[in-house]
Amino acid sequence: MLLKEVIGQEKVKERLIRSVQEQRISHAQLFSGPEGSGKLPLAIAYAQYISCRQRTDTDSCGECPSCRKYAKLIHPDLHFVFPIFKPKNNQRPFTDDFLKQWREFVLASPYFNLNQWLTSLNVENAQGTIYAHESESILRKLNIKSFESEYKVMIIWLPEKMQEECANKLLKMIEEPPSKTLFLLVTEDEEAIIGTIRSRTQLIKIPPIELTALQQALLRREELEPDTVAEMVHLSNGNYLKALEYLDMGEDKKFFFDSIQSMMRLAYSRKIVDLMELAEELAGIGREKQKDFFIYALHLMREYFMMNFKKPALTYLYKEEKDWGKDFSPFINERNIIPLTRVFEEGHLHISRNGNSKIIFADVALTIVRLIRR
Repeated sequence: MLLKEVIGQEKVKERLIRSVQEQRISHAQLFSGPEGSGKLPLAIAYAQYISCRQRTDTDSCGECPSCRKYAKLIHPDLHFVFPIFKPKNNQRPFTDDFLKQWREFVLASPYFNLNQWLTSLNVENAQGTIYAHESESILRKLNIKSFESEYKVMIIWLPEKMQEECANKLLKMIEEPPSKTLFLLVTEDEEAIIGTIRSRTQLIKIPPIELTALQQALLRREELEPDTVAEMVHLSNGNYLKALEYLDMGEDKKFFFDSIQSMMRLAYSRKIVDLMELAEELAGIGREKQKDFFIYALHLMREYFMMNFKKPALTYLYKEEKDWGKDFSPFINERNIIPLTRVFEEGHLHISRNGNSKIIFADVALTIVRLIRR
């Protein structure tokens, strides 16, 4: 991937290019930023720039043997680690077992989130994890001499999903790696990474994409009209994935929206039996999706509360969400917004801690019965 193919982030690109030109490449770097900001494509493009044999002052050449291999993610000195799950027929899986699917997925579009990646693997109720034994593979790969490039590059996507035992085994190598070894850790939650690893990395803050850059990227899509792009950019908050959701809410987001509508209607009508059936359905969708459901619910509560102020510039809702909110938003008011927020936050926390999902969703649903009529 070329740096110019990464949307926006010009200041970060300049910093990374300068580190190469001045030969000040830190051996362990932590790319930290929100979802949809382009952290992973930026890390890949940076690694390609370092390995390029004919790089310019602004980008990789895109033509040398190294760049051609990077373009297919098959360079022998480029390694990936990312969250996976345990299939029924393999209780000790490694990242390499999923490498073919990973390459295809990233090459289709390097902008994606964890839920999209796990959905592509047909994960059911498993959470994406970097298992403790993955450290064996990492240490083995990086202790081998590089094949073609000056640097061996290890890109770890979402190190916050790393089991603590794996993280602890990597500490020594991250602190004192073999010569010409580069760790690029790509995170959306740096505080969830153990402090001893954070302290051994150089932090590269990746902000949301600049809105002008995002607008330009969307306008290059021939099927989009300027008015549509303007609405997409407004809703995005610098998140490329969120901008694309304007065109297609996606099956998961549509399911979440339908479920929130049903939950609120059933809670208001006090149809407890139907509400418990919905809670049981949500309890069976898989933990990563359950966490995303609570995050989405928190977003809707905030936006519907803001709709009451009659200031469209302050709300970030898609058309379908906005249309429903015209009737529903008065029910989210100053009397219940704080307890409603709290119940969804606690639901997310308890799911993250592997609580019993049936009990969690039942408790959330019954609490909403009490709150929605305030």
